Amino acid sequence: MNKIILASASPRRKELLETAGAEFEIIVADVDETVPEGTKPEDAAVMTAEKKALAVAENYKDSIVIGADTIVVADGRILGKPADKADACRMLSMLSGDEHKVITGVCLACEDKKITFAQVSKVKFYDLTDEEINAYVETGEPMDKAGAYGIQGKGCVLVEKIEGDYFNIVGLPVARVMKELRGFM
Repeated sequence: MNKIILASASPRRKELLETAGAEFEIIVADVDETVPEGTKPEDAAVMTAEKKALAVAENYKDSIVIGADTIVVADGRILGKPADKADACRMLSMLSGDEHKVITGVCLACEDKKITFAQVSKVKFYDLTDEEINAYVETGEPMDKAGAYGIQGKGCVLVEKIEGDYFNIVGLPVARVMKELRGFM
């Protein structure tokens, strides 16, 4: 049976795979995450996930490598991790009262076999006041998260409703990943 490697430093992805009962090791992929201008969001997420998985897989031929990348898309624009507190406030103001997409691109790679897919969930935020946004940003939680929020943490109070896979919003559509992994075994 092949060893499973998660090519990610995300503590959320690690926790989700552990919760699902997967046995794996973590080897972080150091790749350039820039994508060509004009790339569709779903393609951008898959492209980055594929870069991560293939960068690790080339050195671990006997393993199944999971690469993932989660992005937030609002008004057709990809929102990455905020550069600073002001950027986090700007992003959260943009998301306030609106619906946005959370897209996780996934790549499973093993020797000459590869599966890629993008999972899309929708999130609608409540209308947020400047005070609510500032208070949340001051917690520090938004600073390392795409779209400047974490639904699994204090950011849960910002969310009015979701449509789709909750775990995808957290950072990994774990049920689909586990289903796809069975195809490699």
